[in-house]
Amino acid sequence: MAKYIFVTGGVTSSLGKGIIAASLAKLLQARGLRVTIQKFDPYINVDPGTLNPYEHGECYVTEDGAETDLDLGHYERFLNIFTSQANNVTTGRIYQTVINKEREGAYLGKTVQVIPHITDEIKRRMLLLAHTNQFDIILTELGSTVGDIESLPYIEAVRQLQWEMPDDDLIVVHLTLIPYLKAAKELKTKPTQHSVKMLSESGVFPDVIVCRTEQPINMEIKRKIALFCNVQPDAVIEAPDANTIYEVPMVMMKEKLDLIVLKKLNVTDFHEAELTKWKLFLDKLKYPKAKITIGLIGKYVELQDAYKSILESFIHAGAMNECKVYVQYIHSEFITNESVAEKLGSLDGLLVAPGFGHRGIEGKITAVRYARENGLPFFGICLGMQMAVIEFARNVLNIHNAHSTEMNPETNEAVIDMMEDQKKVTMKGGTMRLGAYPCNLKENSLARKIYGVDQISERHRHRFEFNNKYLEQFEQAGMIPSGINPTTALVEIMEIRSHPFFIGVQFHPELKSTVENPHPLFVHFVGASKRFNEQRTSMKNTLLQSEMI
Repeated sequence: MAKYIFVTGGVTSSLGKGIIAASLAKLLQARGLRVTIQKFDPYINVDPGTLNPYEHGECYVTEDGAETDLDLGHYERFLNIFTSQANNVTTGRIYQTVINKEREGAYLGKTVQVIPHITDEIKRRMLLLAHTNQFDIILTELGSTVGDIESLPYIEAVRQLQWEMPDDDLIVVHLTLIPYLKAAKELKTKPTQHSVKMLSESGVFPDVIVCRTEQPINMEIKRKIALFCNVQPDAVIEAPDANTIYEVPMVMMKEKLDLIVLKKLNVTDFHEAELTKWKLFLDKLKYPKAKITIGLIGKYVELQDAYKSILESFIHAGAMNECKVYVQYIHSEFITNESVAEKLGSLDGLLVAPGFGHRGIEGKITAVRYARENGLPFFGICLGMQMAVIEFARNVLNIHNAHSTEMNPETNEAVIDMMEDQKKVTMKGGTMRLGAYPCNLKENSLARKIYGVDQISERHRHRFEFNNKYLEQFEQAGMIPSGINPTTALVEIMEIRSHPFFIGVQFHPELKSTVENPHPLFVHFVGASKRFNEQRTSMKNTLLQSEMI
């Protein structure tokens, strides 16, 4: 039978429950245990698919097409495993299930209530992954902060499970904050005490307390927290701020979080943690031999979490190239023909990010043209690929009205259009091409060289596609479809062979990049940008030497 770890948070949001959960899971996995993580979100949306990125960061898509919380991206990047629909549950989905059952008469006319009907459904979902018999330990991150009204049903469900299960089958790890008051020059434990008290009043008693802090915690403070929060001193874990989230597993191992958890769960069948690849990655990350600047053009650049997976993919690819990647955010609305050279002239590479809607579209098209005409390494993802197609159609094929029906439904030159079977769909949630689809790669193409195989599988999240009516025109002019869906003949990858590095993909490669397996598209894009930087530096040095002579 699987054992369960629940991760709760107190005092304030954004403390990093997802990173702590992923780090603990990584350590347990490194000790030979089969581990997975799931996230329970308290919002009433059925999934984050229709949420604005400013509201909740990026929407992460799993292999099976589930639109999920961005923390699932951390889980996959740390553990190097796939998650699924079952790994992310929202209050909206819980209530939707219960209401549907009530309409079907499943409750035999009884009054449907939060307890037991909602909590029973929460518990069923919490235990669902165990039925696969694939995991020894299942970590569950509970969204929100203890004390928030929306989190109460989840806390109650954990209380019931604690009561129903043997003591060593379930533990609770509570993440809290130890603030440092500069005026008093003191770390304060009172917020943690109140947070644990509030959790205990709900009937849930934490077994381990992880303390986020900017200053080191001494044993006196640990003993004080242990005394007032009813845990052992060795179960009070210090979680200082780290330079990168990828250092957190090593910090938690130093604090022996994994060993304390295994002891409380009465797990004895494990070995020394095997983290050779992880440590090698950290060494390359900490000591880069070069640095480059990549421009990221999007419409949500004010919020880093809107492009979380892309940013993490650059970290993975940068380490592979022993190169520090600086990402420069550029808002597409501010790019014009007059300003484009000034804004992009100092870059070593350009990535046009995914997105929806018409805002900032012309700026993206202008940026793509600059990259194409100036040999600047270019990488377009989803909407970024579509912008590259529109730019090429307008400025190379002279189809001046070329556009996408997403932004201009009336266009008579729809080089990007919706699939016929989706044109009658009106509901937004869950109607796109979602999840993993196969793609055949053209021989002797850049894509084929990058992947090193004939067929790949990548994740999608979109409704609009390349219009195959224009395919022959594009090929004759030099932009080739190097990736094709073998079932539908839809174009998945477009590239320009005559360019040093110009590739656009309809899918989202950032969703499959992990620490142990950086995505090859990002690795090669960073490599191309690094070469571009070296060539430009060499040219500058040559010019300087000639001027001195």
